Amino acid sequence: MTVQLARRLLTIQEYYLMAEVGILKPDDKVELIKGEIFTMSPIGKRHAYTVDELTEMLIIKLRGLAVIRNQNPITIENHSEPEPDIAVAKLPKETYRDQRHPAPSDIFFLIEVSDSTLNFDQTKKLPVYAEADIAEVWLVNLNEEEIEVYKQPQGGKYKQLSTYQAGERIPLTGFDQELAVDDILGR
Repeated sequence: MTVQLARRLLTIQEYYLMAEVGILKPDDKVELIKGEIFTMSPIGKRHAYTVDELTEMLIIKLRGLAVIRNQNPITIENHSEPEPDIAVAKLPKETYRDQRHPAPSDIFFLIEVSDSTLNFDQTKKLPVYAEADIAEVWLVNLNEEEIEVYKQPQGGKYKQLSTYQAGERIPLTGFDQELAVDDILGR
């Protein structure tokens, strides 16, 4: 006879308590996804460069229109606090200083830069974002030199996928702006 053991999922409150009492150290690189703590992969040079460049591009394009958050948490219900590479969130930015991290309703779109994290981003993070009804997620696939844009979340999945490659431009949904794939990929 096989016995099924139930998992004990952590809440965000318990996750923070673990940090307060020293179970999680300040320099631990972890994320809470669906009640489980995952160790984040070290950030490689190209990944870091791409996140920095994208952040700068978005700040220039969307200054005064959105808050650009770089590798900071967003809060999804009670069991997930992922740290997307970039979150483009609604103003006012002081909300995120004084009150809370952005929630799904605060987010215009998220960006994950993926190389060694591609499988994790596709299988763990994308479903969480879709279940939370985050309208749009970009996956900058450094391995394939392309950008996947996921839209129309429904039932824990995104119904629409558009892939952008060298020479193409990606519209910034909700803003009368766009970014060149070549600029994002550092070409």
